[in-house]
Amino acid sequence: MKCIVILILGLLSFDSEAHSGRTDSSGGHNCSAKSVSKGLCSGYHSHNNASSTKYKNARNKHSYSVKYNRKDWPHWVDYDNDCQNSRAEILIRDSIAPVKFKRNKGCNVTWGKWLDPYTLQTFDKASDIDIDHIIPLAHAHKSGAANWSKLQKRTFANDPENLLAVEDNANQQKSAQAPHQWLPSNKKYHCTYLKKWQHLKAKYKLTATQKEQYFITNELNRCS
Repeated sequence: MKCIVILILGLLSFDSEAHSGRTDSSGGHNCSAKSVSKGLCSGYHSHNNASSTKYKNARNKHSYSVKYNRKDWPHWVDYDNDCQNSRAEILIRDSIAPVKFKRNKGCNVTWGKWLDPYTLQTFDKASDIDIDHIIPLAHAHKSGAANWSKLQKRTFANDPENLLAVEDNANQQKSAQAPHQWLPSNKKYHCTYLKKWQHLKAKYKLTATQKEQYFITNELNRCS
């Protein structure tokens, strides 16, 4: 019994040395210099259940508890009820030739001419084209958008500034990767792509990791 009491007291002592007991609303806090020097912890950390804090942004310590679900981000919405959803409108916008529609009803685009800026390949069939979210939905989720309302997520997912007609394979290869993890094979488009990425991050007040921001800053400094 005496051993158990000593063990409990020891654990309490360890925890009291690790932090002052003051935590934020997420149950987290920054380690003191004393605790860091003792190797008890480092930087910001949380004492809450791990599942309640899925992601920590390296710069802004943003945390979220909502699991990503693509269905929470309604896209290809027809805002103006003209039968052309946001996918069709981007296909029309980005085509370098007049488009043709399925059954000539003016709704679903089937043919056109698209020069994919990611690969510099040209396509005539709309089925070969994906509409890429420049900032992927899953990436936005972990960069500050997890707790957005359904309306905010829908607005982001259908924002023409964040949409680009590209080859489907390039879009699938990109997936949800940030620029320091993936860039288009067309190197001449890198500066434009990074500027779009940076603009959208600022527009929606999304966070960036240190690696992401460092990479983008260095690459943009090389742009003329």
